[in-house]
Amino acid sequence: MLVSLVVPCFNEEEILGCFHARVTEQMTRLGHDFQLVYIDDGSADRTLPVLEELAAADPRIRYLSFSRNFGKEAAMLAGLQHADGDAVVIMDADLQHPPELIGRMLDEHAHGYDQVVARRTRKGDRLTRTLGARAYYWLINRLVDVELVDGVGDFRLLSRRTVDAVLELTECNRFSKGLFAWVGFPTTTFGYENAVREQGSSTWTFGKLLNYGLDGLLSFNNKPLRAALYLGMVLMSVALAYAAWIVGFALVKGVDTPGYVTLIVVVTALAGVQMVIVSVVGEYVGRIYYEVKRRPHFLVKADNTAVPNQPAREFVRR
Repeated sequence: MLVSLVVPCFNEEEILGCFHARVTEQMTRLGHDFQLVYIDDGSADRTLPVLEELAAADPRIRYLSFSRNFGKEAAMLAGLQHADGDAVVIMDADLQHPPELIGRMLDEHAHGYDQVVARRTRKGDRLTRTLGARAYYWLINRLVDVELVDGVGDFRLLSRRTVDAVLELTECNRFSKGLFAWVGFPTTTFGYENAVREQGSSTWTFGKLLNYGLDGLLSFNNKPLRAALYLGMVLMSVALAYAAWIVGFALVKGVDTPGYVTLIVVVTALAGVQMVIVSVVGEYVGRIYYEVKRRPHFLVKADNTAVPNQPAREFVRR
């Protein structure tokens, strides 16, 4: 059985050599044929030269280098497109996904599972981040059409038929956690403790995490749009009831001077609700806008995927 390892990279020059040595040692010990598919996601450091050096010494390496940073979702898609294995493992290059767990994934795959997912614990995370993550998953699983599990990320093994199914999903706005859950097939999950990043620092800021969370919320359902409709109906009902009360009060006790503060508060509140609703609609319209453009998910400036260990070809459109 051929095992492909898909490894997205972004500014990983410091850790790539160590990662490659550990994962190669682990796969050699397991005794499986394997290939490594490295995706340089527009790194600004020497990640590409390091990959070229590694590929020159190891014929099992394929690599692609993007023309700019297209994001991890595009990098994973590119890796899956170029992975030939009967089983494909997606993992990060920073060694926070321990290569020693690959053996357990392959054992579970041998028992008939198409997806074997490593679920990290939140031991060592800040309390605020842990509570925020739990609240997010509690909310999103009540809104989206698939089930997302707290702690489950991209570190997983996919069978060949699962990879083929994922590659059939060609949408531009990709949220891989949701896509993996959507395609289904027999899945098992096991836990592992957080591994400390050995070199460098994470590029995930609070803003990026927030945007990623919103992508997950909007990518797999239209419930925010339905919620906007319900909210509008509730507000209209409240307004009609309030208008009826004002008319009745005026008929019984005469016209009274309206409250200025109340008027300002109501107008401001309704304006805020309208802005929120328009923003939700705008998010969906924006996604439709990008989908209809049908632009490629990424552009490749250099790769060795055609003939391993040959000089890199320039600018490939995907």
